[in-house]
Amino acid sequence: MGIRTRSFANNILSGGAFDATDLDGALPSSNINDTSVTNITAVPALVATTTVASDPPAPDAGQIWYNTTDRVLRGYVLSAGSWATGGNLNTARSALGGTGTQTEALAFGGDAGPPSSATEEYNGATWSNGGSLATARYGLGGAGIQTAGLAISGYNGVNLPATEEYDGSTWTSGGAVSTARRLMGSTGLQTAALIFSGYTTANTAVTEEYNGTSWTAGGNVNTARHYLPGTGTQTAALGFGGDAPGATGVTEEYDGTSWTNSSNLNTARYTHSGAGLQTATLAFGGNLPPYTAATEEYNGSTWSNTTSLSTARYNLAGAGTLPSALAFGGDTTGFQSGTEEWTKALVTTALGAS
Repeated sequence: MGIRTRSFANNILSGGAFDATDLDGALPSSNINDTSVTNITAVPALVATTTVASDPPAPDAGQIWYNTTDRVLRGYVLSAGSWATGGNLNTARSALGGTGTQTEALAFGGDAGPPSSATEEYNGATWSNGGSLATARYGLGGAGIQTAGLAISGYNGVNLPATEEYDGSTWTSGGAVSTARRLMGSTGLQTAALIFSGYTTANTAVTEEYNGTSWTAGGNVNTARHYLPGTGTQTAALGFGGDAPGATGVTEEYDGTSWTNSSNLNTARYTHSGAGLQTATLAFGGNLPPYTAATEEYNGSTWSNTTSLSTARYNLAGAGTLPSALAFGGDTTGFQSGTEEWTKALVTTALGAS
């Protein structure tokens, strides 16, 4: 391969020290692996930082550039996220079920004075009435999407085992849960749902899985509690916070078989809600007590504080998959109809700035 000469970089030692004893000269042949490179057919893609005199007018997500005029390294990245006001529910209520996405959400049941059977559909701006539940209830679980939802168990004077399935217009009976309960964690799809923990005559640790027809036992949670939300899927779920008794920040991850503990919420709470997946979840609202607007974001291992709700409340519902989420209904000193939309927008920002 011929003679190879050393450069400045060859004199950088471990720990950042610099060897100035030999800045010139040929590298010893023993340091050179004389191997042919004729067999190389491809090399990994290289990532380059563009140098520009002004910021690109329409950058791509994740794009990074150096602005030579401002002498700043910038990137087009997601913002910290913020809440904005959405359309009000037609029926103010608390302890309601919620599922779907920010632009196609479903709200059902709840406590509106008496137990409610009302169902409403959100289109990203306004709520419209859908078909009513067959059995009015509150403290129920929810799963699925707007056109294929589940209303699970709940309470209307007694704990109800009934499951109802929504097709976008009407509710029909599904398989009954094995352990009737209220105020449980729930998540998943209509044909692959999950409920866990909740309240029977005391806190329960029981987890159940739905296959679209019937419920079967899953692995028990480590900390029995109620008044907690669930996010994620049947085989990759997250349960966080709750009343154990008393407000807790305990977070657990489910892998389809068993639960393992992860990092606690920064703010222990119950009667809160959430939205997202196991590796990207938002927790918001709830009781400490008193009720709070605090919002936290989970990245798959730790929680970090982010922008608070505009209206502190508890017993609210949530929907969505990050970077978009929805918070609606709940209670303060009375039943709430307000909806808030949480979004992370792509913005140009200076990288490494404090």
